[in-house]
Amino acid sequence: MAGDPMHGDAFISDCQARLGFDLLSGTWTSVVLYTLREGPLRPGQLQDRIGGISHKVLTETLRRLEQNGLVTRQRYAEAPPRVEYALTEPGRGLLEPIYALGRWTERYADEVLDAQERARP
Repeated sequence: MAGDPMHGDAFISDCQARLGFDLLSGTWTSVVLYTLREGPLRPGQLQDRIGGISHKVLTETLRRLEQNGLVTRQRYAEAPPRVEYALTEPGRGLLEPIYALGRWTERYADEVLDAQERARP
């Protein structure tokens, strides 16, 4: 599909435009991708920089990102073994919409949070 993905039948069930939304829909996906923006990191470094993510959830997120070709996993034959994760080109490409969403959040977060507060019973 070319052009504006928000036009016409852009979101039919088998449309490729939905891929980006599906990839970014995970709770920690954008956070992990953003954290890897400056270069490869070990899982412990990622967990320290992110904060609030469990080892299990980080591992699941990294596996999903690797399966989708957004990060690479490099294992080094050392004692103890060392593993690093880095963004692939498609992973780097997702930084642009992540940055855009960050700008949107800076602009509208207060309004959205106010609306949520008003909607509570």
